Amino acid sequence: EQTCCGQPAFNAGHRNEARHLAQRTLGIFQDAEYVVLPSGSCASMVKNHYLELLPGDGEALGLSEKTYELSQFLVRVLGVTELGKGLKGKKIAYHHGCHALRELGVKEEPLLLLKNSGAEILPWEAAEECCGFGGLFSVKLPEVSLAMADRKISTLPKADALTSTDAGCLLHLTGRMGKQGRNMRVVPLATLLWEAYAG
Repeated sequence: EQTCCGQPAFNAGHRNEARHLAQRTLGIFQDAEYVVLPSGSCASMVKNHYLELLPGDGEALGLSEKTYELSQFLVRVLGVTELGKGLKGKKIAYHHGCHALRELGVKEEPLLLLKNSGAEILPWEAAEECCGFGGLFSVKLPEVSLAMADRKISTLPKADALTSTDAGCLLHLTGRMGKQGRNMRVVPLATLLWEAYAG
């Protein structure tokens, strides 16, 4: 029943297709108390850009108001700041995805949850820099996209894992790390939070 949020179509300028997916999503989640997404990029699409696709639509506004990225929901709505100590002693490099950071204001929540799970967040000068993926950006401007990823990876500290709220960013960085022979576990934040809990 649940499908893509419509962001690829939206970014490609296919507003009618994106609008159709937005309306479908509205129907699916109309009765939900909260909508929680593990992807900052998808959460931003639902929370911010559905309002552009469906201006003046009360249901779109209602969905926007109850949509959260996972770490944002845990910390801001539920008041959860610790899930367990299953990451004790793990060194983590955290990438702040553009949509989560710049469009949702998600910055401290994932770091707080990781630190309180026993992980050490390693300093990384490029943690807040764009990875170069940007969905269609990586297709339209591949040379720029790859250069941005390579720049980010060149400053990546030696860690037990690299994580982020955005799978697209992680896939992009994983691909470039593989080309460079860098071997590091790359895992979505939601997976690490589960490991912290399951301990």
